Amino acid sequence: MKKLEEVLKDWEAVIGLEIHAELTTLETKMFCGCKLEFGADPNTHTCPVCLGLPGALPVPNKAAIESIVLAGLATNCDIEKRSMFYRKNYMYPDMAKNFQTTQGPVAFCMRGHLDLHVDGKAASERIDLEGLEPGDQGTGTAGNVTKTEDGYIAHVGITRIHMEEDAGKMVHVGGGEGRIAGATHSLVDYNRAGTPLIELVTEPELRTPEEARLFMQKLRQIYLAIGISDCSMEEGSLRCDGNVSLRRRGETKFGTKTELKNMNSFKNLHDGLAYEICRQAEVLEEGGIIYQETRHWDPSAKRTIVMRVKETADDYRLFPEPDLAPYDLTDEWIESVRAKLPELPDQKVERFGRTFGLSAYDARQLINDPQITSFFEECMEVAGKDAAKLAKPVANLAINDVAAYLNANFGTALDQTPLTAARAIELVKLLADDAISSKQAKEVFAAVMDQDKDPAAIVEERGMKQVSDTGAIEAVVDEIIAANPDEVARYKDGNTKVIGFFVGQCMKKMRGQGNPKLINQVLAQKLDQA
Repeated sequence: MKKLEEVLKDWEAVIGLEIHAELTTLETKMFCGCKLEFGADPNTHTCPVCLGLPGALPVPNKAAIESIVLAGLATNCDIEKRSMFYRKNYMYPDMAKNFQTTQGPVAFCMRGHLDLHVDGKAASERIDLEGLEPGDQGTGTAGNVTKTEDGYIAHVGITRIHMEEDAGKMVHVGGGEGRIAGATHSLVDYNRAGTPLIELVTEPELRTPEEARLFMQKLRQIYLAIGISDCSMEEGSLRCDGNVSLRRRGETKFGTKTELKNMNSFKNLHDGLAYEICRQAEVLEEGGIIYQETRHWDPSAKRTIVMRVKETADDYRLFPEPDLAPYDLTDEWIESVRAKLPELPDQKVERFGRTFGLSAYDARQLINDPQITSFFEECMEVAGKDAAKLAKPVANLAINDVAAYLNANFGTALDQTPLTAARAIELVKLLADDAISSKQAKEVFAAVMDQDKDPAAIVEERGMKQVSDTGAIEAVVDEIIAANPDEVARYKDGNTKVIGFFVGQCMKKMRGQGNPKLINQVLAQKLDQA
């Protein structure tokens, strides 16, 4: 099978996403008063409504309607004042009433968009940028893409965000990896049935797996910022279906699409789409036919597997929900929801650049995790008048060391660790003042987290403070140069890489406490004069 970059030279991928988010910050379900609680004992949060017992009538959750309108406003959607619920009929054990209550053709939120900033390695999957020059006001724009200095911006339309209820959870027993294939029997837990669920459907305007990953990542940032969901992909409160088809470059007609179901991580979404693009290309190039079907991504086998032939809308026999009246939202109510919008991720990125001089890339990395975002802002408050000067090193600490620590200690709250904003500022100041090297800074950070001590105290205890005395460094440099005439000759012959050898010898002589930046400067000067 060809690699993705080879396939995309001849074929254009057409990708659309369906992203489901449970409104986990609410107290109760969508149409009843049952408590929302992940991990509760099976079937302990159920009632006649969410079990679909005869005569039970649904009562809509007003807070859930507010949450979806908030999501729509945050994603540039038009809010439809009049909409209604429908019954989506299907018979499967995870929905006891044999239909799902969902919205029909008109949803609460319609016609939105998000702009994706794609740069660095992520931009390399998009191969149709040649000939475009970076520019503003339409210059360097083709289709929904505008080229920038370090990548491009993709304008991705949102068809709709609609409200529905989640199904129960099936537990398959006796099969491999908990899947239905090979299972001896299945159990069902209805605690999740009736959970408020919003589904965002994009236009088919994504062209690479990386764009799909970035879209889902950005949407997660928005949902976390407005506080409507915990967006836990591990617990299933955020999941994604990816639709993908291929067409020859230059063609406009859509190919037959397949759907990848329930992608539960950014990596799985990217890798699943990448594999499916390559698989479809292979089938088409061999004269085969792509069938409209639902497929499962198996991350261990790194391939997609057919689950079922794709249903059509007619299969669900949608009709208006007779037990729920249509919704009429007033302008006043919509504006009251708009007033609750917090600072959104794009606004925060712009503020970090304007206030602290951070690059857009660094700012976007900072907002990936709300804990890290809050930590950075606390650090800037502690830094006071030095905030702009220390913003970049603090951002580096947060993006690299702090993020790595949180990943390695999943579930740990940063505000419960020994790292405070004051200690972070102290650490970056030690590095900025050349009191310690970047390598030593990582050692100090690890010690702070392990020993609950201030950075300065750790540096003092371990005798880590760098020697930055020019006279002392010059004496060591002179000694090392004198002891290695052959290496000096190689340097003079043009092999400038040998300076690394001299730096290493000097650091060894100074027991790792020499200022490497100053050592490099003195060495370069002395070797040029030798």
